[in-house]
Parts: sequence; C-alpha cells; structure tokens
Amino acid sequence: MSAPHSPVTAEEGAAILRLHHVEGWPVGTIASQLHRHHDTVERVLAHGGLPIMKHPRRGRLVDPYVPFIEETLAKYPRLRASRLWAMVVARGYTGSKSGFRAIVSRLRPRRAAEAFVRRSVLPGEEAQVDWAHFGKITVGRAERPLFAFVMVLAFSRMRFVYFAMRAAMPSFLRGHVEAFRFFGAAPRVILYDNLKSAVLEREGDAVRFHPTLLALAGHYRFEPRACAPYRPNEKGRVERAIRDVREGFFAARDFTSLEDLNAQARAWCLEIAGERRVPDAKDKTVAEAFAEERPRLVALPGDDFPAEERVVVTSGKTPYVRFDRNDYSVPHTHVCRSLTLLASDDRVRVIDPEAPTELLADHKRSFDRDQRIEHEGHVRALVEEKRRAHQSRGFDRLFSAAPSTRTMMEKLAERGANLGAATSGLLQLLDRVGAEMLERAVAEVVARDQLQLRAVHFALDRLRYEAGLAPPLTVPVTDDARANMQVRPHALSTYDRLHAEDDGGADGER
Repeated sequence: MSAPHSPVTAEEGAAILRLHHVEGWPVGTIASQLHRHHDTVERVLAHGGLPIMKHPRRGRLVDPYVPFIEETLAKYPRLRASRLWAMVVARGYTGSKSGFRAIVSRLRPRRAAEAFVRRSVLPGEEAQVDWAHFGKITVGRAERPLFAFVMVLAFSRMRFVYFAMRAAMPSFLRGHVEAFRFFGAAPRVILYDNLKSAVLEREGDAVRFHPTLLALAGHYRFEPRACAPYRPNEKGRVERAIRDVREGFFAARDFTSLEDLNAQARAWCLEIAGERRVPDAKDKTVAEAFAEERPRLVALPGDDFPAEERVVVTSGKTPYVRFDRNDYSVPHTHVCRSLTLLASDDRVRVIDPEAPTELLADHKRSFDRDQRIEHEGHVRALVEEKRRAHQSRGFDRLFSAAPSTRTMMEKLAERGANLGAATSGLLQLLDRVGAEMLERAVAEVVARDQLQLRAVHFALDRLRYEAGLAPPLTVPVTDDARANMQVRPHALSTYDRLHAEDDGGADGER
C-alpha cells in the first residue's frame, strides 16, 4: 500500500471519484483495490467537492476532537497541522501523527477559487519583463549561473530572450537595450514583477522604483509599472513565454559560448516563436501581429543607454587589475593607482578617472576564473622600459668609471649601432681590467675613430703586454686569488744541460 502522502495521478483521481460516487464503493474498498492509503482516498474525495458517502464504520480516535479541530480552523485557517496535533495531544488525543495531516486537510476551510478577467492591450502599449534561472554552465574552471532576461510585447506576443551569467543591474539594463534593438522601438509601458533591479520598496500601491531603472525609462521614454502582488494574470504573457523558452528552446540545446546561445535565441524568437498563432487572434501569426504593432511603438533615441558595470579598481605593483576573479593588464605607467573599470557581458575597459577620455585598456571579458588577460602592447612596453632602465644604469656606471665611453657611445648612437651590446661588452671589460686601463683603451680607440669592441680588446691586450701583465681571460675560470699568480717559466737550456750529463755518464759505463 502506498504512503498517505505519495502523489496521486490524474487517472487515479478520476478512478477514485468514479468508484465512490458512481459505483458506491466505500473508502476502504477503494483503498484496498487501488493499493492506496485510505487517507489518500479521503483526501481525493474531499478535493473533488462532492460530499463523501457515509458508510457505517467503527469509531476513530480522532472523532471526539473533530469539533475542536473545525472550530480552531475556522478561527485560524492557515494554522499548521503539526500545531493542531500538539493541541489535541495536550487534550488527550493518542492517535498517530501520520494520519492526522490527512484529517486536517479534509477539515480545513478552502478558499474559493478566484476568477481573473483576460487582459487586453492596445498595439505598442505594453511589454512584460522577468528573469528566469536556467541552472549552471561550466566556463573553463569556473561554474557560473545562467539566467534569461525575457521581454514580451503584450499585443503581438513577440518575445526577446537574452541569456546572461548574472542577474544584476548591468545585465538587467543590457537586456533592455538589446530588446529595444531587437524590436527596433520601445513600448509605452513595461510591467515588472517585484524584482530587486526594478522595485526597491513597496507599501500597498506606493512603489519606489530603482533610480537606475528610472534613468533607463527616461532615456527610452517608457513608463515602468509594477505588478500587484499575487496577481499572476497581470504578467501571464511573460510567465508563459519563460515556460516556452525553457521547454521549447533551451531543453537539449547545444551551444559553444554565451554569444552562440544568444544568437540561437534570437533566431528562435524570429523563426519559431514568430510563426506561432496569436492566442487572441488565431487568424494571424506573431510576426504578422508584430508588423501591425511595430508602427505604434515609441521610436528609439539616437544613442544607447550606458549599461556597463562601473567599479573602482586598484592596480598593484604589477600592471594588472582584478575583476570578477580574473586579472586584466593595464599600462605599466598606471601601477599603484585607483582606476575605473567598465564591464559589459563581452568587454572589459579601463580608464583613468583623471583623464576619462583616455582608454587605458580594452579586453575581451572572460567568465573563467584565475585567468590573466593581457594586451601584447602592455607587456612589450614594460619589457622595453625595464631594458632601458637597465641600460641607463649601465651608462651611468660606465661614464663614471671611464669618461671616454660617453664619447664612444654618442658616436655609436649617431651611426645607429647596437648600444645594448656595446654597453654589455664594456661593462664586462670594466669588471676584468678596472677603470684606469679601460679608460686608456677607450680613449685610444676614440682618438683613432675605431669604435668597435674588438678594437678596445686589441688596445687592452697591447697595454697589458707593455705593462708586463698577462692578457685577461675572456671567460673567468675561477674566483680563487691564486689563479692570478704570475709564474716565471724556466729556461729550456737547463733541460738541455741535464740531458747532456745523462748522455756522458752512459758512455763511461760502456
């Protein structure tokens, strides 16, 4: 037998009603034959609205407490069954808690169903907007939520769908801007649910809208309007559109990126949803009704409303700013400063607040995590700056130790020579021979106008030879001081004399 609260299918419900009211079966017989709990059968019969046929049966433990339960529920219709159970237990009830819920369900007063009037609107008068959550998607190493912004024109039922990975205000604004581009115009009134991006505060009919939404409405000249609470008929068009997007478009949909998904959604709105019949006018399609509605919409202004997210970021000692779990490069000239970052769903731009018209960086936005998005020019400029700084320090050392190197470098620069290679070579010679010897050698090659490193090497070799010094090693072998000791070789005549003595001794013995 099934549990008392297991779901009842439509077929089972119809069978229970037929067997009881037509065939006259008692509750116990129906429960036995359909393998259902008797409380489940009684609950279905109670929901059916017809009186339950009373059959003689044994008394129940709850029967003495039924008047008390009915009286309490009449005063407190929404009182929980668990609280009622505790109250009757305190009054002596010894029955189980599991079946008590079904008893309360049958005895609880039911609110009469409310009838709604079908709303009709004029062409171009109204649109309805709402968000919907579509699960999560994986982007690289990051898992992001996926939302759909849906706008439906109330007259023609033409819809627009825009998928985003955030439901925050920037994406909310971007959805409006893209929808108005898609329609080529704007409606006169847009109806919202109590979204945080639309309604900040509400007290009865008094509504305080978000100031950014009011700025958007002023730019496109439409009136924002909030739905009344618990009135699903007021925005039923967008609710049905969201269900249609979920079941008719998104289910089993393959896409490679967010841009691809949005492109497919636009095509679906035009080619599939646009060819359906309008519920209020079966003789025309959504596309035909939209063609009729299009001239009645409000013309768009000459520019789009700024929908980018604006945040203040700080660059550290490295030329990067961090935003949404990723690092974006900026020029090395703007490190350790507060900058302004403008982010849309596809671009990330960085500007200097002191020079707002100057664009420092423009990157494609990444929804991955822990990525470093770099502009090649930013990295190359930093490397060149470091190289120039290193070269400048080399110049300072050379010019201080050997003043003639300044003249040599100036002449090399005039001839377009590689100053980096010349600086590196002269610094190595400075470490090997010292400042005095290098100054004499460089002054000599400058005087002869032989401005090659090779000429400096030749001059140093000659100067060291004249001073009785060994030529410097091109590659230092060791730092041991004994490696610089001068060893005087013996004359070879000593070895000749020793050889002659050995020859004489051998002849005497023979």
